[in-house]
Amino acid sequence: MRGKALACLVSVLLSGPALARPVQYHLDQAASQVGFEITSAQSDLRGLMPVASADIILDFDKASASKVKVSLDAGRSEMALPFATEAMKSDTVLFTRSYPTIDFQSTSIRPEGQGALVQGKVTIRGVTRPLTLRAQIFRPQGSAEGSRDVLTVRLSGVVHRHEFGANGYPDLAGDDVHLNIKVRIVKD
Repeated sequence: MRGKALACLVSVLLSGPALARPVQYHLDQAASQVGFEITSAQSDLRGLMPVASADIILDFDKASASKVKVSLDAGRSEMALPFATEAMKSDTVLFTRSYPTIDFQSTSIRPEGQGALVQGKVTIRGVTRPLTLRAQIFRPQGSAEGSRDVLTVRLSGVVHRHEFGANGYPDLAGDDVHLNIKVRIVKD
């Protein structure tokens, strides 16, 4: 299975001239999710945050011409434990009452290994800091070789919550928030 996924990824990244220019994609919200995990005193806490909007332009011939702008709906984020969800949305963590979204905008995208390195700026609680994400792009199983009409993008990275003033509950939750993002995009 992993071999098929890798072959599919290589095919998407290297297949040809069908896209000699940047192409606009839109987000399939129903098939997209931003997962996150934070270490707590008891066990790792996992949650999901919906994507409010996304503006995605990909150029497979010149990665540096690609651009991504995403807004997450922090106010609708959820964790498995209701009290953890409320703590996360509280004024001492995400402060969603005043900052209902988390925004990311790429500043550079470049190929790296079998994927890409996406560098950008993320704004959480009104504070903007650099963020680097590792990305991989896959075609759906069974799609025609070289097809880029529908793609799945997996991104991973780490946010250090103290850098954004999200310092609440330090005895219960660690500083590193590990991101596991899966989005499906569809060519406009």
